[in-house]
Amino acid sequence: MSKSEQQYLDLCRHVLKEGTKKEDRTGTGTVSLFGAQMRFNLQEGFPLLTTKRIPFRLIASELLWFIKGDTNIRYLLQHNNNIWNEWAFKNWVESKDYNGPDMSNFGLRSQQDEEFNALYQEQMDLFKQRVLEDDKFAAAYGELGDVYGRQWRAWKTSAGETIDQLKEVIQTIKKNPDSRRLIVSAWNPEDIPSMALPPCHTMFQFYVSEGRLSCQLYQRSGDIFLGIPFNIASYALLTHLVAHECGLEVGEFIHTLGDAHIYVNHFEQVKAQLGREPKELPSLKLNEEKQSVFDFDMEDISLTGYDPHPTIKAPVAV
Repeated sequence: MSKSEQQYLDLCRHVLKEGTKKEDRTGTGTVSLFGAQMRFNLQEGFPLLTTKRIPFRLIASELLWFIKGDTNIRYLLQHNNNIWNEWAFKNWVESKDYNGPDMSNFGLRSQQDEEFNALYQEQMDLFKQRVLEDDKFAAAYGELGDVYGRQWRAWKTSAGETIDQLKEVIQTIKKNPDSRRLIVSAWNPEDIPSMALPPCHTMFQFYVSEGRLSCQLYQRSGDIFLGIPFNIASYALLTHLVAHECGLEVGEFIHTLGDAHIYVNHFEQVKAQLGREPKELPSLKLNEEKQSVFDFDMEDISLTGYDPHPTIKAPVAV
């Protein structure tokens, strides 16, 4: 059994058993606990869950989107990645330019009303098509504001300049690997109002020891069933990419959580997953010809040996 995956399954069990019932922004409801940590030895395999299929290509394209400093969903849609659509769609249907059918509270209504869900899917398809084909529309409504990519690559200063946090951290790892300042922050209080979704994974720190690169993420809020499996794999991939550029081996990914929660409409899915036996972790393969993190494309990243249990579907709380 994978020790890495067992940590995640143990977290699920702990939150179901000990979590506190809490209301939340989406109106769905959760059970939650405050403060948890998982440690993944990246030498033992790539930590992509096997007790349900996790779409690695979505994780990789989202991470490359962050690394590019992009904040518009067009790039994601071009790679058949729909994981940020709901937040952009929400901005569109709540705008003065939208004149279609009422889409208020579409997240919950689409789960509860089949007729409304069909209407919602139709409007979402139209929205995606316009983002892909209409430059002006994409600029206005495909844009998510000052989210992760902007903060990582173009943090705004009081002097009106920008800081490329990710590039500076990589250069510091190369020049001064013992630095205790290898930090990238996505939590910029001034920009929170202009973000479609304030950053859940708020900051990460690298650490070099004995030729290995480790990364610790602090995540203020974590959707355990849907979100956290993505976050684990995303930051593990980031660690591999940065280690590759810096000529280091990978060490650990440490995942520290603030509000770790399971949505009440995910209980049955979590219990189904807990009934499955973990399998061997896959291995990550990177294109050795690419040297810089910033040069990688989707075709340069692949997995081998991934043989998970089937997908378990669950609704996204928006």
